[in-house]
Amino acid sequence: MSSHAPTPPSTRPAEPRVALFVTCLVDLFRPSVGFAAVKLMQDAGCRVEVPQAQVCCGQPAYNSGDRKDTTAIARQVIEAFEGYDFVVAPSGSCAGMLREHYPALFAAEPAMKARAEAFSARVWELTSFLVDVLRVESVSASLAAKATYHDSCSGLRELGIKAQPRQLLGSVAGLEMLPLEGAETCCGFGGTFCVKYGEVSADIAGRKTEKIAASGAELLLAGDMGCLMNMAGKLKREGSAIQVRHVAEVLAGMTDTPAIAEGER
Repeated sequence: MSSHAPTPPSTRPAEPRVALFVTCLVDLFRPSVGFAAVKLMQDAGCRVEVPQAQVCCGQPAYNSGDRKDTTAIARQVIEAFEGYDFVVAPSGSCAGMLREHYPALFAAEPAMKARAEAFSARVWELTSFLVDVLRVESVSASLAAKATYHDSCSGLRELGIKAQPRQLLGSVAGLEMLPLEGAETCCGFGGTFCVKYGEVSADIAGRKTEKIAASGAELLLAGDMGCLMNMAGKLKREGSAIQVRHVAEVLAGMTDTPAIAEGER
């Protein structure tokens, strides 16, 4: 587990006011993940809101070395999410950006750095929030399937997310979780990496899909849309029948929509 794994608060409100950080990929490509996240948190007793002023977390600009635009984006995000008890994202990479990197952007601005630190301390990835903060031990969903789970790099290494999704998935009636060899190995997405180094990314993805196929699973799950879209695309190009979904959809019992990279039913 990452040494940066967040420490759960010692106390929390009886009905936490939670802001959902939707993420760009969920907003543009998979809105069902956002609805699933809202359902899971509401079922756990939270009052969930979606701030309309939110924008991208700034990760693409940050990873490309554009600190000026990243800092401008961070200011807008911090402003949009002030006043909430918690900020939750259905993405380890976005949550990692918000929590681990925002304060350093304002090293030369003490007042803004303090605001960034206060904001970052309230940021959680969805499954970690459910398990570590809300102490959710099980969900009421059911799904008859054999599934396996991929650990996304940022969530695993920056936020210590590994046991939490598996604990919740273990409570889904009818779901059989199979081990994935190299579950912690990168899928080759890496944000802008897959654009800059397409051939390398494709090779990494191919090695990943070999392990996924060898697992015997019919369903691949993960907590980051970037990874999921990358692996789903590779599996589809290989002619695989393995379906790909965000973990939130399964935990919320919202699997009626087509899997990622599938057409409308």
